[in-house]
Amino acid sequence: QVQLVESGGGLAQPGGSLRLSCAASGFTFSMYAMSWARQAPGKGLEWVSGIKRDGSDTYYADSVKGRFTISRDNAKNTLYLQMNSLIPEDTALYFCAKAQRTYYSRSYLYTRLTEYDSWGQGTQVTVSS
Repeated sequence: QVQLVESGGGLAQPGGSLRLSCAASGFTFSMYAMSWARQAPGKGLEWVSGIKRDGSDTYYADSVKGRFTISRDNAKNTLYLQMNSLIPEDTALYFCAKAQRTYYSRSYLYTRLTEYDSWGQGTQVTVSS
């Protein structure tokens, strides 16, 4: 019954911005850590960013640090990814994912894709001139 539906992808120029959303249902959203991951053409899944269940801590891959911001609105059961200063290497299918656990004592666990038990269908982001 868990559902994760991404939206907000599209075409952007280098240096541009996009805001991705993930609408969650079928579980108590506020109790779970969440992440964004992406898959570029010909490559495997890459973890992008994670967020604690109450939004108090956030984590980023080095490739997006300083450019992307993850956030959540637990009252709306929605996860967001604000993407600024986009570069062509950001081109990928972006997925939101629900963590298996409610809490992680070690932040590196956010980066392990096997820690996520539910995934959305993805939204395409293309960065090109």
